[in-house]
Amino acid sequence: MRARIARKIAKRSEQGIGNYSEGKVAKAKQMIERGKKRQHRLQAAKDATAVIRSQVTDSERQLIFNVAQQFINVLLAESTLSFAQQDLESFQRTLEISETRFHAGSISEGDLLKIHLQLLQFETDVSAAKLARIQALAGLRQSLGFASVEENYDVSGTLEYQAVPSTLTQLETMAAQSRPDLIAAQQGVTAARSQLALAEVNGKQDVTAGAAYTHTASVSSATFTFSIPLALSNRNQGEIARTRYAITQAEEQLGETAQRVSTDVVEAFENLRTNDQIIQLYRRGYVEQAKKSRDISEYAYQRGAASLLDYLDSERTYRGNQLAYRQALASYMLAVEQLREAVGSRSF
Repeated sequence: MRARIARKIAKRSEQGIGNYSEGKVAKAKQMIERGKKRQHRLQAAKDATAVIRSQVTDSERQLIFNVAQQFINVLLAESTLSFAQQDLESFQRTLEISETRFHAGSISEGDLLKIHLQLLQFETDVSAAKLARIQALAGLRQSLGFASVEENYDVSGTLEYQAVPSTLTQLETMAAQSRPDLIAAQQGVTAARSQLALAEVNGKQDVTAGAAYTHTASVSSATFTFSIPLALSNRNQGEIARTRYAITQAEEQLGETAQRVSTDVVEAFENLRTNDQIIQLYRRGYVEQAKKSRDISEYAYQRGAASLLDYLDSERTYRGNQLAYRQALASYMLAVEQLREAVGSRSF
């Protein structure tokens, strides 16, 4: 019993309240922070959160580019497969006509064998195009996440040319305003300065205020106390010095990031302009000219007015031209995506 009473007295004594034979006691203490430490802690946390948010946005920017690149690869593979299948069907019709002409004695067996051997090339192109499409779809699915896409999925879209009217100056201005990693670097400087302000106010000693009330032998008394530590050697000098160097580091990183952003925009813009020039070469008539040349040679060969070598040569030229044009379109679309990544925006 005595031990239980002693524990109760000790507990009430810890709470600052006494009500036992010696009298009644009530105590209270409160620490008063100086220098608006709470506001500085809150501001430092907000600035650090803003930096992380911009870094996440920058990671999304890079991920979007990777997905766009894989998507363009799928479009190129599907376009190549479609062309290879069309070319194979066209050549099979030519083979059927050639067999008819061979039985009629219009062409030699050697020419017919050459056409059969050429058919192997078309069939090989189709098989290679099918494999390329499967690989491209697998790469895109990996970027999107295997669990988020069905196994036998497909995409919609075509290789197409879309002009970019923006100038280099406009794109550089846009990048300075919207590039997430540059914004994160700017916010990093602000966050470093917030940490310095917090370190400086943490060097100020806080005041502790206390009050006590006692009632003993019908006599009541109250006391009030104020205390503050004497910071003779510890005024948070080390943390203040560290945060000052952190500001310098953040400012250097900001300058480096700004230079990298400008370089990325210039390189992406020049890459786009070069690919645009290549596209214009094809669009001026080379694609149509190659197709027309192939059609003329095919028509003439089927009617015995052109040799087999002339027809096969025009067919190879047409196939090479079409594949190169599709590759040029894919390269141009990829250059557009690189410019969007460099600018940090998809609206220009």
